[in-house]
Amino acid sequence: MKFFLLLFSLVAVITPVTAETIQEHGKRTIDEAVAALGGEAFLNMADRIETGRAYSFYREELSGLSIARIYTRYLTRPEPPVPDYIGVRERQTFGKNEESGAVLFADGQGFEVSFRGARPIPDKTLERYKESTLRNIFYILRQRLGEPGLIFEYRGTDVIENQSADIVDITDATNRIVTVYFGQITHVPFKQVTVRRDPETKLQIEEVTRFAKYRDVGGVMWPYDIQRERNGEKIYQMYSDSVAINRDLKDDLFTLPSNMKILKKQK
Repeated sequence: MKFFLLLFSLVAVITPVTAETIQEHGKRTIDEAVAALGGEAFLNMADRIETGRAYSFYREELSGLSIARIYTRYLTRPEPPVPDYIGVRERQTFGKNEESGAVLFADGQGFEVSFRGARPIPDKTLERYKESTLRNIFYILRQRLGEPGLIFEYRGTDVIENQSADIVDITDATNRIVTVYFGQITHVPFKQVTVRRDPETKLQIEEVTRFAKYRDVGGVMWPYDIQRERNGEKIYQMYSDSVAINRDLKDDLFTLPSNMKILKKQK
């Protein structure tokens, strides 16, 4: 009896405690992703300029192609973080001449800017932009970590689109759920899936975004190929020719001139 008690004690001492909860494993996967994306360089990225070709699709058919430049600037978030806070400003320009027009998203507002003036973006479009931002994995990792009610649950491993993946469900305080697939070798996200309801029709909308062709940009790993699908149909693809970070983008890039005419909002 003494021998077995001694053997049991030795086993208890030398056997490590390795069991993780699904939330602990999920958080560890998230930490690995942040490190793979650049660690502190990623978390301290102040702004970004993406230049390339943007394709739009309708019913799987190409409906538009243009040169695109997307300017993004991250804002200092409140501490502690506030749920649903949009801590980013964005300017999108399409075409060879940047001065001919732009789309601005800043401070809870959106405008389509042209030589005629600035037209407020329809409420539905602005709400879709906000939801897409809050559900975007890069925005979550850059701006939402530590937010009250934000949890990460590990869902296991699988082979997804010929890649071995660690799968994590990210859920926030308002029950948004984003399922993210991280490469088991690279640890960077290559796919995310989220489901929401159309505020008017109440029908379910599934949105899928894929990230590929990562490159090192000033110490930050960033995808040069981003594709989006809605309910199984491709709607958008951006191939970046160049990406630059920390270019000290100024406020005037994201704000309207004081003398600009404000046009009637489209419905």
